[in-house]
Amino acid sequence: MTDHTEPNDQQPIKKYKVGVEAALEVMGGKWKPLIIYHLINGSKRTSELRRLIPEITQKMLTTQLRALEKDDIILRNVYGEIPPRVDYELTAYGRGLKPALDLLCYWGEQHLDKVYGDKSKVLDKF
Repeated sequence: MTDHTEPNDQQPIKKYKVGVEAALEVMGGKWKPLIIYHLINGSKRTSELRRLIPEITQKMLTTQLRALEKDDIILRNVYGEIPPRVDYELTAYGRGLKPALDLLCYWGEQHLDKVYGDKSKVLDKF
């Protein structure tokens, strides 16, 4: 990926060699795919995501949720209740990642079978 500045623009326009670079820029890292995975079946509150991903810190979860919201992958819903309630859901655009995540899950399970002989030895069911 390289940055180029267009003549009439002040922001550099990124150039990519392959599409996977752009995809990884949006959903790369350890936490974003897990957050997206857990939102595939419906909206979740922050506390629910923390229970589903116990290793993530609150600060990191907040950072990742904001980044996904900025990239139009998720939508933050604020309800006018007392106390205020907030949940997150995938946008239509974000739901487009489901086939890619399904393939990654399938490949990951096949990989665990190959490495451990039986994925159930190391794969938690929830």
